Amino acid sequence: MSIDVTVKGKNIEVTEGLKGYAEKRLQKLEKYLPNLREAVVRESVERNLHRVEVTLQGDGVILRGEERSDNMYASVDLVLDKLELRIKKWKDRRSHEGHHDESLRTAEVHTDVPYEGILPAGSEPEEERPYIARVKAVTMKPMSAEEAATRLEWVDHPFFVYLDASTDQVHVIYRRNDGNFGLIVPKQ
Repeated sequence: MSIDVTVKGKNIEVTEGLKGYAEKRLQKLEKYLPNLREAVVRESVERNLHRVEVTLQGDGVILRGEERSDNMYASVDLVLDKLELRIKKWKDRRSHEGHHDESLRTAEVHTDVPYEGILPAGSEPEEERPYIARVKAVTMKPMSAEEAATRLEWVDHPFFVYLDASTDQVHVIYRRNDGNFGLIVPKQ
């Protein structure tokens, strides 16, 4: 099965050569994730930089990457190299988690007891793998998305978790690369 690739241009015309190059490179990712079904490539030029954004979908997996450089072909290479590395790490983590009875997703959280297998903050991991360095418990006051955006500005973090007053659900608001906000909400 091959990946269905759509290449779009924003304020630029996508040449057949560039489209073919992106399609050829994307098909190589299929060896890592054979269930990938769709790829959307968005190409644009911003402030003399060639920007390529790639979104991959298949079997409930959504991967996204974005890169900029002074050449569109180089940007395609950079973003696909980034996605390939991310896929390899994700597959490695998944195969590693399969060898354990309990993963971090299913582990019961006790903030007063150290996590088994998780190193305390300040100590060095045995490998160069990410680890949970800190657990932070927060009290969530119900608020609107607008108030959460204001709080996000106050704390100068990349995201802010809050309890939405109208739905009583946990939402996450974040700052997008274009300067606007994004909102992550639970699927109904």
